[in-house]
Amino acid sequence: MARILLADDDAATREFVKRALESEGHSVEVTQDGNEALERVKTDGASFDLLVSDVEMPLLDGVALAESAYALQPKLRILLMSGFSDQLERAQKLKGPKVEMLSKPFTLDQVRESVRKLLT
Repeated sequence: MARILLADDDAATREFVKRALESEGHSVEVTQDGNEALERVKTDGASFDLLVSDVEMPLLDGVALAESAYALQPKLRILLMSGFSDQLERAQKLKGPKVEMLSKPFTLDQVRESVRKLLT
């Protein structure tokens, strides 16, 4: 199974997504914002298969995080989540990485399916 880095500033969403992914057998490490996640990518990025991130976060948003993480780890797959369609449109400009977008609110099954799609 995959090793996943999860970045979301909302504790309830972090727990919801973490539970969904761990139930599929994945190892999930959580961070509370984009800066913390980027530091993890810098120090241990090669061991992550997938970055799952909220788009709207303080300090470093998910799109900037994805761009920076991809520059450091070009094989990293990325799942961006947002409740704001304009933010997801901005994310569609990402070039190179295998990227999926998931609109909030979403179900456990939708998270699992998005991750399966990215990992195959």
